[in-house]
Amino acid sequence: MALYDRDYNKATYSQEGTAELSSVAFMKRTYQLLAASMIAAAAGAYATMPFAEIVKEHSLAIFGFELFMLFFGIGMTRGKPTLNLAALFVFTFTTGVSLVPLFAKLIGQGKGEVIGNAFLMTSVLFGALSLFAINSKKDFSSWGKPLFITAIVILIASLINAFVLNSPIIHIVITALVLLVFGLFTIYDTQNIANGAYDSAVDAALSLYLDFLNMFTSILQLLGIFGSDE
Repeated sequence: MALYDRDYNKATYSQEGTAELSSVAFMKRTYQLLAASMIAAAAGAYATMPFAEIVKEHSLAIFGFELFMLFFGIGMTRGKPTLNLAALFVFTFTTGVSLVPLFAKLIGQGKGEVIGNAFLMTSVLFGALSLFAINSKKDFSSWGKPLFITAIVILIASLINAFVLNSPIIHIVITALVLLVFGLFTIYDTQNIANGAYDSAVDAALSLYLDFLNMFTSILQLLGIFGSDE
């Protein structure tokens, strides 16, 4: 979930990040780290694809490790640039591993092309939303708390559906809502980064990566569902 290290009360723009790097340089560094994070995730998926069944068996443990790195690992390495970068890439590598069962399922169904299509669609959508956020004169800082609350509600609903209801229709609705919410999060986070809300390019890149990851996963699932002949 893209709920990492955000101020949902108001956007308070620190000058520490821009003291070291200009606004443009900070944005450039952020997107460089975002690209590197995607490469790390792709490496994780590629390296473990032959072990898809093992990954599926240990999916809960992998998810637990993701949460640990997200909420503790990266935070504990702040102020230590090398370790902080390593923590970012360990986390993003692991997210790539966690996608392997979904990739393997689609490939097994003869729908491997959906993966590339989903990535392309996510990239176009993410880029368009980012450009909109950077160029818009509207202040989106008030979006934080409502988006956070909505994301929590969606998470609870998804858990109830997964363990109690097990409804395919509800799953589709939840997946579509995740896509919408993290599309809006992309606008919110991008504007915050442009306005200097982050002290660390690692934290900024991580927020955008989580937005991209959630949108990609949502689009991938929707394409997989609606592309099914079953």
